[in-house]
Amino acid sequence: MAANAAVTRFYVIFCTSVKTLISYKFCGIITVKSKKKRSNFMAATAKPQAPLFTKRALFTLIWPLLLEQTLSVTMGMADTLMVSGVGEAAVSSVSLVDSLNILIIQILSALATGGAVIASQYLGRKDEENASHSAAQLYSVLGISTITVGVVCMLLSRPILRGVFGSIDDDVMRFAQQYFLISAVSYPFIGLYNGGAALFRAQGNSRISMLASLVMNIINIAGNAILIYGFRMGVIGAALATLIGRVFAAVFILWQNQNMHNPLRVQHFADLRPRREPIMKVLSIGIPSGLENGMFQIGKLCVSSLTSTLGTSAIAANAVANSVSTLANIPGATMSLAMIPVIGQCLGAGEKKQAQRYTMTLMGVAITGLALANLALFILMPEVVTWFSLSTEASTMCTHVVHWFNLFSVFFWATSFTLPNALRAGGDAKYTMTVSIISMWLFRVILSYVFVLQFHMGLTGVWFGMFIDWICRSLCFGVRFFRGKWMEHKVI
Repeated sequence: MAANAAVTRFYVIFCTSVKTLISYKFCGIITVKSKKKRSNFMAATAKPQAPLFTKRALFTLIWPLLLEQTLSVTMGMADTLMVSGVGEAAVSSVSLVDSLNILIIQILSALATGGAVIASQYLGRKDEENASHSAAQLYSVLGISTITVGVVCMLLSRPILRGVFGSIDDDVMRFAQQYFLISAVSYPFIGLYNGGAALFRAQGNSRISMLASLVMNIINIAGNAILIYGFRMGVIGAALATLIGRVFAAVFILWQNQNMHNPLRVQHFADLRPRREPIMKVLSIGIPSGLENGMFQIGKLCVSSLTSTLGTSAIAANAVANSVSTLANIPGATMSLAMIPVIGQCLGAGEKKQAQRYTMTLMGVAITGLALANLALFILMPEVVTWFSLSTEASTMCTHVVHWFNLFSVFFWATSFTLPNALRAGGDAKYTMTVSIISMWLFRVILSYVFVLQFHMGLTGVWFGMFIDWICRSLCFGVRFFRGKWMEHKVI
């Protein structure tokens, strides 16, 4: 009896346990399935992330940039056009020195690109405190570096010009040294202006940089008219007008930076004291961009040295062609500036799909604008070249190379220079640097010498080396963009 009772109790306990276990597992499965169903339902019905930039916001960002780029180009053309009345030697000297000025300014201004990328990503993350600190560090780095370089260039102006350009006519060298000395004084001011402008664009406020550019250009053009034609100061007058314009632009943009509503203002003077961590973040983008810009401009200087061997007419034709062709590049250059704040903020917010979509949108606008601008310049070029008082030989060479430029620019300029700014905004500056340096030296420099010295193509050979460089860049940057690896970098 006792045994039967024990067996009965064991059976009851076993059955109860099995029932409880089955009930628990069954309920668990239902619970898990219910959670999965709810999760899938929520994922299916969740609203997609709102666009970071509406059409109106993009328009508000882009139109001041378009006007700013137009003003920037007209400033360069004003110098060349007004100096051309002094003679071809003056035009040649301004052209040669400007190629050196661009080298120095772009190396230093690459730091501004680094600061803008860092600031835009912090703003995308809604971290205004670190964004403000990075802006202050950018001003410190730009101030120290531009003053140092300016002093060195003033002290060594003649050796630098001789070392870069070699043997040139005495008149050209005399004008070039005068222009270079005054240009060196303006380096700190143009550096601070570029830094402040980049930071305003990083927050989507391009109106301030546009206004600063407007002030600079009005002063420059008025100064050219007064100093070159009124006081007969020639090249010195052109250089002084540029210097005064840059001083006012720097003061204006620094004053605007301290507006209480500006999230990137320098809040305390102590914030300007150099700090390692924020500076290294800026330099992680700025140094590769600076090396890229520097090697690019050094390559252009090598090509300028080659051009100088073709005679004064070729130098003048090349100077005017470079100046005029920038008119057709304005739409592409505008979208290049817009890429940094738009793509930087998207990636700072973790929105990779939006970064890709906005890149394609801005590229489409750039290519359309380049097509229209180059078509207009192609048709008007015979008339435009008459503005510069060139000889018949120089005018013919200038028109010929600009027409070739118009054709290649439509298909390859945006993918060569606008698209890589999207990659830089994602922190992929080392890749863009590597591609640009290799392509520059392998195609633009070496092929230019081959075309000129071996095939005797003259100035046309120099420009065809540049076009092949564009094709190489376009292929490399296009592949990199579509693979998506450029968005995987940790910038902040």
